[in-house]
Amino acid sequence: MKPVRGKVAGVWLAVALACAVPQLLAKKKDNSAANPAPATAAEQKRAVHALNRLTFGPRPGDVQRVEAMGVDAWINQQLHPGKINDAALDARLATFRTLRMSPKEVAENFPDGALVNQVMNGKKPMPSDAAKRAVYQVQIARQQEKREEKHKEKQQQKSEAAGSAVGTAPASNAQPVTADAESGMMSSALKSDENAASTSSGENSMSAARAVSSETNPTTIEDPEAMRRTGQRNEIQKLPDLPPDQRYKKILAMSVDDQVALADAMRGGKGKDFLDGMDARQKETLQAMNNPQGVVTDELLQAKVLRAVYGERQLEEVMTDFWFNHFNVYMGKGPDRLMIANYEQDVIRPRAMGKFEDLLVATAKSPAMLFYLDNWLSVGPNSMKALGITPGRPYAYLPRPNRKPKQVSGLNENYGRELMELHTLSVNGGYSQRDVTEAAKVFTGWTIDKPNDGGGFKYDPTMHEPGPKFILGRRIKPKGEGEGMELLHRLATSPQTAHFISLKLAQRFVSDDPPPELVDRMTKTFLKKKGDIREVLTTLFRSPEFWAEGTYRAKVKTPLEFVASAVRVTGAEVDDALPLARQLGNMGMPLYGAQPPTGYSMKAETWVNSSALLNRMNFALALSNGKIRGVKLDSAQLSGQWALPADSALALPILENNLLAGDVSKQTHDSIAAQILAPQGAQMKNAAAQKKPAPPPANVSVMAGLLLGSPEFQRR
Repeated sequence: MKPVRGKVAGVWLAVALACAVPQLLAKKKDNSAANPAPATAAEQKRAVHALNRLTFGPRPGDVQRVEAMGVDAWINQQLHPGKINDAALDARLATFRTLRMSPKEVAENFPDGALVNQVMNGKKPMPSDAAKRAVYQVQIARQQEKREEKHKEKQQQKSEAAGSAVGTAPASNAQPVTADAESGMMSSALKSDENAASTSSGENSMSAARAVSSETNPTTIEDPEAMRRTGQRNEIQKLPDLPPDQRYKKILAMSVDDQVALADAMRGGKGKDFLDGMDARQKETLQAMNNPQGVVTDELLQAKVLRAVYGERQLEEVMTDFWFNHFNVYMGKGPDRLMIANYEQDVIRPRAMGKFEDLLVATAKSPAMLFYLDNWLSVGPNSMKALGITPGRPYAYLPRPNRKPKQVSGLNENYGRELMELHTLSVNGGYSQRDVTEAAKVFTGWTIDKPNDGGGFKYDPTMHEPGPKFILGRRIKPKGEGEGMELLHRLATSPQTAHFISLKLAQRFVSDDPPPELVDRMTKTFLKKKGDIREVLTTLFRSPEFWAEGTYRAKVKTPLEFVASAVRVTGAEVDDALPLARQLGNMGMPLYGAQPPTGYSMKAETWVNSSALLNRMNFALALSNGKIRGVKLDSAQLSGQWALPADSALALPILENNLLAGDVSKQTHDSIAAQILAPQGAQMKNAAAQKKPAPPPANVSVMAGLLLGSPEFQRR
């Protein structure tokens, strides 16, 4: 593909998409039961519709498989994911060890700065395991260097302020921490390392260790003289030549300075030669030496993309994504990054099609939610902790109005508000500010045991507000943790909650503005079946509204749905999912990156604008032309079972059928033809006139990219 042509095509189709915005938004209104699908609708169309709504998009051959199985039978299978073999996906995820770790294990193996400081200052022991120790050693060395640099900067500022007054004594007896003192602290923290005795100390070796910090090729040395003085250059350059196990053992046996130099050489995703052939734990250790927290987030992002692209339990994955947005938490807030994998995998996914109340309780007790909405810090104003009363005193606890309360964090209403506004009743659910405050009191004491260390849920009675609470016109008797469970039960079984959840499910699977009649029927099922999500979905998928003609390709895809569907329909092979995750960030949907509790929107108005659509077109063209790193796409895969004819006029309809089941408007077809077919036609005519060989076959990649960026593919 010539760059100019691809760029022009991208701009053209992005403009076409922007012009189609009114139609995209208007089409959602034409989906009522008054416009049902004809009784003789082709089974293929039903299969396409089911795949577009219950999955992240069809893969090559999926439509035929669903047709052969029967659409209804396939939907029933998806509603029972436990019966679906997902071994292929499990094999892809097997290398991501953090997904199978508890938050506590994640914190220990991939420490943040706070934990590293605790080990460095002797508050926690250095791990005895060689792999863990290497990670801590490098991080401590980097912290040490930062402190030294900060100290030197302060000293320089003092010297400049003093001017010519050299040797002035400090104003107090307090002495600044010197580089030597810092080195002593580090040596103490690393005393368990047998190799530390042979490690050269001092600034010269530390400076030499930095000589490889910014090289594109880890074996290319920025300062050869410094590296030759310490011997680091030769040692590091020889590493990729060693067998993986020997290479790994040698790295663990290195001096701290050499390990720091190696870790610096791997920054920014560099140094992959060092990782070749290693097993999962070995790779993670080397990557963690460079960036411990990055290992956790990278594996989480990759797993999300791979599940969407390769998972056989597609409806379960769609529902997991739905509920994660409904009960959103933000990866960028403190230790939540340690908890999100557990939150999504162990809290949400197993309950994605179970009882809503079970899901509500599980999220309420999840450390990820407790930390995100700050409930773990919420203290009742009349609690023992607020009043400074020690538990176990021989007298009965009575609040003392004249007693000066201890300075504590106080009552936090974040969770109480979002619980009713976003998780259950909805913004119009009939609750008041007083109800929010009372709900916050109910959940005082629902906290986390050592959140920075990956601790779990803990109920602390000393933080709990005593006395009865009055919420939504009803009294909740004092019973500690049981008060929260009672309130969650009331909210989970409320008719307002049943309607709100049914409405959101209909918005995800039917339209941005679903028919009220459908939502009402789903609500009745919700109440009758005690919040059984699978039963509510069954009512939805069997409804005439779901199959109405107006719903077909009427929902605009979110960036995640767009990227996953494009990869799936092309049959691309994903070796590294991180570049795809970064593409989602470019489109305004960084995974686990929604800061507000509302999560990401499902509605078209959020995602349909000229800038966003241009980004989608650029991605589509890059994908079809094999320009996305970590993703392999053979253009021959796009043609299906037969080779595409050289004549683009004949090749284009085949691609339209393979990528969009033939659902391409005349406007889109003619626009692509104007970009591709007309120039090739002129070339063929000239070749025939001059009795020369015919031009090469149609540019499959460009046509595929334009189809993936078309208005039709933007909708599901």
